[in-house]
This record gives sequence, structure tokens and C-alpha cells, in this order.
Amino acid sequence: MPLVNNKVGDDSTVGKDKALADGKALVDSLIKVVACYRHLASCVGGSTDSLQLRDELRQTREKAQKLAEAICHHLTSHLRDKSLPDEQRKEMELLWVAFSSSLELFHVDMCKVFNMGDIFLLANSDNLVKTGLQGGGSEVAARALSLPDLNQDEPATLPAGLESQERCTMEQEISQIDQMIDDMEMKVNVLRWMVEPHGPQYADPLSSTDSASLALVSVDEEQPGQPLCQRKHIFVFVSLFAVALVAATLGLGVVLFS
Repeated sequence: MPLVNNKVGDDSTVGKDKALADGKALVDSLIKVVACYRHLASCVGGSTDSLQLRDELRQTREKAQKLAEAICHHLTSHLRDKSLPDEQRKEMELLWVAFSSSLELFHVDMCKVFNMGDIFLLANSDNLVKTGLQGGGSEVAARALSLPDLNQDEPATLPAGLESQERCTMEQEISQIDQMIDDMEMKVNVLRWMVEPHGPQYADPLSSTDSASLALVSVDEEQPGQPLCQRKHIFVFVSLFAVALVAATLGLGVVLFS
């Protein structure tokens, strides 16, 4: 009887489960950072725009780029593994779709910040839109970057050439993210419309029993309007009956007196 080395199989399974858990943690972190960046990007050009906000955008952008590079390498290496079980491959494909979607949103927001920064320069704060908002997104950025605090002393004057240097750096980073998105589509062929989400949040909304209950609820919701409809029907029926009765009486009178 051949001997089966179960230890090797168990170690392989545990390793792939750990890889899946690490991928989920990385994607969740990226989603939070991208959401933070979107929140900060909405403040560019407004009354809360400042040098500190631009620095928070830079830090958040750098954190998102590091996460994106790590996730891309992690998911690419596992999705190209032919020995990956079907169930784990489906989970990895779900992570890939969530990752690519977040990366595209991040790219859109980076382009937005780049264009808004060209219109609203910090060197001329008079052009900022007076939205009436107060405060910034330091607390949000601190949570996204896993830092205790981001409160910084903003310099009184804008350093010379800082904005132009920042815009040049940001333009390069936008190109890098754009290139990463293209490389992802070339390395891994995951069709988004073929990836089916599953889990409690994607469960069937209604069973056969629930459908019957929904039908009863729909009937109950329509009941308040039924008495009015019934009165209208009764009124029409009585009116037709009265017209028919009058017509019959006139016809009978014509027959009797003719």
C-alpha cells in the first residue's frame, strides 16, 4: 500500500489559505486608503485647501501606491499558479476585481487632484472657492495611514517651487498607475463580468416562501385604496342599473299606450 505524505498536502493548503488571507487584508487596506484619498481630493480648491491638505494627499497617495504594488505582485503570482484550487482561485479573482476597481478609482482621483491643482494654486489663495467648510481631513488621513496623529505646523509661506515640483512628481505617479493597470490586464486574464460575487451580502434576496410573503405584503399595501375603488364600482353599477330600469320603464309605457 503506497504511503501518502499528508503533511506536505496540509502545509500546501495552509500556505494557500494564508496567501488568501494576506490578499484580503491588503485589498481591504487599499480600499480604505483610496476612500481616504477620495475624501481629501474633494477638498482641493475649496476653503479647506491648504499646504497641509496637499501634504496629506501626498502621504496618502504614497501609501496607496505601495499597497498597490504589493497587491499586484501578490495576486499576480497566485493567479498564475496552475495548482491553485478552484475555490481559492475564485476568491483570488474576487480580490483581483476589487483591487483593479479600487486602482481605477484611485487613478481617477489622482487625475482630478492634478487638474484641480493646476486651477487652484496655493500661491494665490484668493482663488479658492469659499465653501464655508472648516477643518481638514487630518483625522481621516491618520486613520488610513495607521498613524496616531497628522497635525503639522503649516509654514507661513509656500516654499518656492514646491507646487511645480509636486505636480511633476504627481504626473509621473499617474503614469505609473496607468502603466500598472495596463500591465495587470496583460499578466492576468480575469474577465470581470465572469467573476460572480458570493457570500451573505450576495445571497438570493427571496426564497419561494419569501416571495409568497412579499405577495401578501403587496396585497396588504394595496388594501387601504380598495374601499374607494369598491365604492366607485358600486356607484357605476347602480348608475347603469338605474339607466337600464328607466329604459325598460319607458319601453313598457310605449308598448302599453301604443
